[in-house]
Amino acid sequence: MRISIDAERCEGHGMCVLNAPAVFTLDDDGLAQFVVDGDDLPESVAVQARFAVGTCPVAALREE
Repeated sequence: MRISIDAERCEGHGMCVLNAPAVFTLDDDGLAQFVVDGDDLPESVAVQARFAVGTCPVAALREE
C-alpha cells in the first residue's frame, strides 16, 4: 500500500495522526508527515491508513 501527503494542501488538522498514529505524525510546523515509509506501508496498518485518508478534511492524503 502506498499513500502520499500533499504538503501544500495539509492544514495540520491532525485527523491522520488521530486515526493512524502508527503511520502519521505532525512536524514542527504542525503538518502531516510519515512515521513509517509511505511508499510501502505494511498491511498491519493499512486499515488505519485508509481510514485516515478518508477523514482528512482537506484531502491532503491520497492512496495510490
